[in-house]
Amino acid sequence: MSTTENKASTSTPGERARALFQVLKNKDLIPDGYIEQLTQLMEHGWSPDNGARVVAKAWVDPQYRELLLRDGTAACAQFGYTGPQGEYIVALEDTPKLKNVIVCSLCSCTNWPVLGLPPEWYKGFEFRARLVREGRTVLRELGTELPSDVVVKVWDTSAESRYLVLPVRPEGSEHMSEQELQKLVTKDVLIGVALPCVR
Repeated sequence: MSTTENKASTSTPGERARALFQVLKNKDLIPDGYIEQLTQLMEHGWSPDNGARVVAKAWVDPQYRELLLRDGTAACAQFGYTGPQGEYIVALEDTPKLKNVIVCSLCSCTNWPVLGLPPEWYKGFEFRARLVREGRTVLRELGTELPSDVVVKVWDTSAESRYLVLPVRPEGSEHMSEQELQKLVTKDVLIGVALPCVR
């Protein structure tokens, strides 16, 4: 084994990523500030707070709700939530008899601008495989118990569809402002594995 091969086999993923970055940078294939801009976007731009804002607006504004369900991309773009992984946004409307859940059975794609980066459990092969086969059981294990007459529908993210769940507005929230409603909507609610509730 050559010295180069030996070094490659013992280097960490981070070291390999930095080496690749340096090669691309030396060839002027990465524009100045690109990595910093992308990092800033991932850390501060992509957030489930964005999805919470969208859901709360849909709960209080019937016209916006109609737009969200008809053209999720356009509705989210009204708040500036666009960009990579946000080109084909589809809102899935829960009802008292239907619970929608999002998964990416092939990898861990999701709607970054509105949901933020996926949580670790969302990336797990076991979670992805089991959610497709036994959605109700997985939801129960995650703490979401549903009545037996509620249908669980699992939606598989694809290159043409990036989902967010529009949950049923919880009972007891009628007096709450739009800003207060946003606090009821978490990343798990947007993915569909949890229900919003008034504490």
